[in-house]
Amino acid sequence: MTGSPENGRYKQVLVVRSDLKMGKGKIAVQCSHAAVSASEEARKSSLDWWRTWMHEGQSKVAVKVSGLSPILDLERRSRENGLPFYVVRDMGLTQVEPGTVTCIGIGPGPVVKVDLLTGDLPLL
Repeated sequence: MTGSPENGRYKQVLVVRSDLKMGKGKIAVQCSHAAVSASEEARKSSLDWWRTWMHEGQSKVAVKVSGLSPILDLERRSRENGLPFYVVRDMGLTQVEPGTVTCIGIGPGPVVKVDLLTGDLPLL
């Protein structure tokens, strides 16, 4: 399978709010929600990207932001740049209030496009 002109490499980035002080297990579950749901969005809207990403091994990176505002900015910028994404709003059964935005999954998409939005964020 060949890649796109954007160098043929694809990835997904999971962006977690660090201000919520979620436990490690909670973070893992929220990232899982973001990864699966953003992947499904990509499968529906960007099938070629999704297929190549699946073939390449489903590269993922987890990063952090300090609050809600950066997540909402990433949501807006993902939409503007044509990247698949999914914002996780928690059910509120354990560590956070119902409806709390905990993270966003961006991609899979071309590394160069995803990195424009997330490349400067610190690793989780």
